[in-house]
Amino acid sequence: MEIRKAKTEEIDDVKSIYNFAKKFMDENGNSSQWHDDYPKKELLKKDIENGNLYLCADNDKIVGVFCFFIGVEEPTYNRIYEGNWLNEDKYGTIHRLAVSEHNKGVATFCIQWCLKKFSNIRIDTHKDNIPMQKTILKNGFKYTGIIKKEDGSIRLAYQKCM
Repeated sequence: MEIRKAKTEEIDDVKSIYNFAKKFMDENGNSSQWHDDYPKKELLKKDIENGNLYLCADNDKIVGVFCFFIGVEEPTYNRIYEGNWLNEDKYGTIHRLAVSEHNKGVATFCIQWCLKKFSNIRIDTHKDNIPMQKTILKNGFKYTGIIKKEDGSIRLAYQKCM
């Protein structure tokens, strides 16, 4: 497998992976994390323009997608409840990690790639997203507390620093 930056002409492929992920979440008790048309094409285009949207490919087939940035403050991480971040150092952030159908190990591959790029990473997920929580913990992240998204919804926050 390899990780590379997404291109604008791949947005339809990216959307299909997110649509599969939403269906998977719905079927596994997490129907409220990504609703409607989230993430919208406009957001994905912005991520691509900023160089933050990455694809995981296996033999040229896109099997995963995620947003990753380093040193850009994530506003929703400014305040954490019922816990504390492990440190206040510069950090990388992983958002919107999704994999295509029947691709075990892709999420871990993507997370490990991010950890090779930067040694202090934060990530969050919905309380009902049990598969993602297990993946995050399996990759050595520590639960640090709760953050609130712009819409007021709550997410479980995690951090790993090496």
